[in-house]
This record gives sequence, C-alpha cells and structure tokens, in this order.
Amino acid sequence: MSRAKEKDKASISLVLTGSGGAGVMTAGNLLLEVAAQAGWYGLMVRSSGPQIRGGEAAALLRLAHAPVECLDDRFDVLIGIDWQNIHRFADEIPLDGASLMIGDPDQSEPPEVFVKRGARYAPLPFKQMAKAIPGSWPNMIALGLAAGLVGLPADSVKSVLQNSLKKGGGEKMAANLAAAEAGYAFAANVPAVPRLSGRAAHRAGRDARWLITGNQAAGHGAVRGGVRFCAAYPITPATEVLEWLAPALPKIGGALVQAEDELASINMIIGASYGGVPSVTATAGPGLSLMTEAIGLAVAAEVPIVVIDVMRGGPSTGIPAKSEQSDVNIALNGLHGDAPRIVVAPNSIADCVAATQWAVYLAEATQSPAIVLSDQYFGQTRAVVDPPADIGLITERLKPSATAEAYKRYAITESGISPMAIPGMPGTAYTADGLEHNERGLPSSQSGDHIRQLDKRAKKLAQFDYGARWADIEGEGELAVVTFGSCTGAAREALARAAAEGIKARLLSLRLLSPAQPERVAAALAGAKQVLVVEQNHTGQLYRYLRAEYDLPGEVKSFRHPGPLPMRPGEIHQQITAWSRL
Repeated sequence: MSRAKEKDKASISLVLTGSGGAGVMTAGNLLLEVAAQAGWYGLMVRSSGPQIRGGEAAALLRLAHAPVECLDDRFDVLIGIDWQNIHRFADEIPLDGASLMIGDPDQSEPPEVFVKRGARYAPLPFKQMAKAIPGSWPNMIALGLAAGLVGLPADSVKSVLQNSLKKGGGEKMAANLAAAEAGYAFAANVPAVPRLSGRAAHRAGRDARWLITGNQAAGHGAVRGGVRFCAAYPITPATEVLEWLAPALPKIGGALVQAEDELASINMIIGASYGGVPSVTATAGPGLSLMTEAIGLAVAAEVPIVVIDVMRGGPSTGIPAKSEQSDVNIALNGLHGDAPRIVVAPNSIADCVAATQWAVYLAEATQSPAIVLSDQYFGQTRAVVDPPADIGLITERLKPSATAEAYKRYAITESGISPMAIPGMPGTAYTADGLEHNERGLPSSQSGDHIRQLDKRAKKLAQFDYGARWADIEGEGELAVVTFGSCTGAAREALARAAAEGIKARLLSLRLLSPAQPERVAAALAGAKQVLVVEQNHTGQLYRYLRAEYDLPGEVKSFRHPGPLPMRPGEIHQQITAWSRL
C-alpha cells in the first residue's frame, strides 16, 4: 500500500495504547520530545485505570506547528501495541470513518467498539518485528511508526533516542534505534494519514521552548514566587509537584518534608510561614478536605500559605487519575465561619507557572491563604510550550519597620493589612492561634473585637489591587463564554471556529475566583446578551457561584459535564452556534 495524499490539517491527533509494561507512556513522551526537537508544539495526556501499578494505559497526543492547549474532538490514528482492556478507554478515544487503527494481528482482532465506528485497520506485527531485532522493544517500533505517520523527521527520532538510551549501552541503543527505524519505514506503506499544514517554526536554540507538565510548572511558579519550604503528603494527581520541588528547593536554600498525612503537612507550612518562610503544599480533593480546619487557622491568624489543589474526579476517592473541576465549592466556601481566602485558577499548562507565582505573591502581600485550583488534566499533561515569562512580582510581606513598645499584630489599618513580625524580633511577640483576638493578638470573645477583625480580614482582600491578571478577556460580541482552568483552551478553540464562521463572541476566562470582582466582570461583559458558563463538573459549581456573586447580563446558560471525559472544542462550538441562531 502506498500513502495517498490527504488534506493537510492544522493539528494531528494520535493515541498509543497497551497493557502494563508495554511502554506506552515512554513511547508517548519520546514522541513528544521528537516533536519538540523538530520545532513542533504538542501535548500528551496520560490515561490509565485506577490500579496502583501496571494495567492498561493510553498516551493521547495532539501535535501541531502552533501552540495547542487541549485535545481535539477526534483522533486520526490509534496505535495499539496490544489491545488489552482498551475498551475501558473507548469513551476517551473518539474515532470515526477517517480514523486509522494499527495493531498487532498476533494479539487479537481490533476492538469491536472501534470497528463499529468505521475506523480503518492496518495490521503490524509489533512482537514479531521486535523479536527479529534482538534486544529491541515493541514500543520503539510504535515510536518510529507514529513519527513516520505524522511526518516528523527521522533525524529527530534518532537524536532523541540516542539521548534517552545513552545510559543503556551501545547494544541496547543500536537495537532500539533499529526498531524505531523499522517502524518509521513501515509508516510509508500505511494508508492515507493527514499531514500538518505549514512548516514548523524556527527555533533559536535548544531552550527556545519548554517541555513541561502543569505540576512541574506549578512547582516552578512557587519557587519563582519565593517559596522556600514545602510539606506535603503524596496523592494522585498532585505528587509530581512534590517530586519537582524535592530536588529544586535545596538548591536555593529551601527544603521539602514529606509529612505523615495532609493534616501534618498543612500545619507544617503554617508554622514555617509564621517563622517568615514562604511555604506551599500540594494535594488533591480528599487532601483539601482534611486541610480545611487548618486553612481556617491561617485565615484567623493571618498567616500566608499556598495550597495547590490538583483536582480529580470525586466525591471521596472518586477517580484519582482523571480530571474534574469539582472542587470549586470547597475551595470557595469550604471553611467554617466567615473565612475569606484567595482562590486562583491557571488557565493553561504554561500559566501554571505564572498563576502559582501570583498566588504566592497574593498570599504574602495580603497575609492570607491562597488556593491554586489546578486539575489532573493540567497537572499530568506534558506539553511543548513557549517559555512562560516571569511576571516580575516580588514576594513582599509587610513587617514592622522598627520595634515598638505597643506592637499590635492585628492592628486595624486603612488597607486591612497589619505588620507581621518574625519570631525573635525584640518587642514584637504575639499569639497567633485560632481564637478570636483583639489588635494585640490576645484572645477575646467581645463582640466589638470580633466584628473589627472580621471586617479587617474581609477588607484587606476586597480592597487589594489585583491588577490585570484577574482574568483573560478576548474577542467581542453579544455572546460571551465564561469559564476557568482547563476548559479555557477548548473554549478558546471553539470561539476561533465560531469566528471563522462569522459568529462574534467573547471569552472571559477567570483566573481570580475569590474574592469576587463584580465591577470588573460587569465591565468585561458589558453589552453581552447571552452568557454561556462552561465547566467540567456535574452540578455547575462555577455557574451557581457566578449567579450568587454577580449580576450577569442577558440570558445565562450553563454548559457542563463531569469528568473523566475532557471538555472538547467541538461540543462548546456546537453550543455557541446553536445559541447564536436563537
């Protein structure tokens, strides 16, 4: 079979699947590295079952010559090293009559669920080909095949493999280079697969782009913001934040402690921050639930901390390795008492750097807890991105300018922010606990003290100048899409498709969820007659929050669905086009 010419595309989507030990994730990550070296952009989403180790896995990739922020509506190619339990991914891998499946005929026939969708099939004997090259692995054949199918340069495949396998010895490298070459050669005989339109952008050097996950980016942003201490308990899908920070912090004079549980970790960072060290922890929904009482302590004692919540499917243990934006309610309202706090949501993998850096700055400047709402999609997706710029905000904590005989830690000030002394400063000792207190920090149950401190804590967040980073505002039109977090990329692409059809619409992606910004939102939505709120959860948590806190213009509609399926641009585009005709 010879390759037929097919219409060029702006992006190519492909999936690598296999059982535990098949090396699917390794092949997927290497393919993304090949794309990066060739000057392409792309991302890879990891998908696996709930098992602790082993089991089925899928690497879902989208490659392009321009930045991509989300998966597409369908996949062009499915490569199955084997078909074990692939039916569990059936909903996550939309194929159609233009899609191509490639699998090992010695394993089994292609899955019926994909055959029924009309996908074409091309057999490739992965195991036989690997046995013919002693010391090689089937996943390296899959790597070469995938690179050849989408048109990545063979030299880039070779370069990335040589760098990856240099510790394995010459024989291992030679065998797997040969395997990749065999897969690459086979690709030339596969029926029509679309190629990317245009050319890869020129790269100025090896470091012109980053290859990073959202969890790694969040760790990087925390360090940029001035964090020098982290205490955390590992939890899916947030553990990679800790793995990135563990070696990074000691290099800059910081430290990471793996605590015995989430309660210990949140109290450790409160203690470190009380001692003057900007601090962070990272967790997921179940861990955030355990931390809520201590976050309330940080509110009452006005101790700045940052909690990175990498949201996952819930409730309870839920779906640990899948994404869902279902912690909005607990992040915004999950503390007892009147407990104002900052909630920030990055809106891209690259933005995990700046948003986390900003959260550290806000926490330190306002002496408040800040929650960063990331999610599994951002956290564990690896992407080729342009280097995120340092936003230039320096972590500044207001401290006493000089010792004073009558130091008042919780003094009522015009800004609501009072100087925070570091333990050991002469004449500035104070009590920081969860009891209500007067301006000196002495416990008080008096109504006047309680009201003054409630007003103080609310005022400092309400009055603070959050600048332009509070949201991304794009486009114009009487229809507005309001969203946040990982739905932003899909919404942005949906709006681009609508614009190509002559439909005018605007995007409001909220980065600052709390405190509410009614005047800013009103200005951003001025003139809108239809507002579509897009989110990935079951009950419309963002929609309900917006209806409670904001006077939204015109007709307001909620479009949401829970995880584990990602929000795709096609479904948002469908909502926009259908509504624009009304």
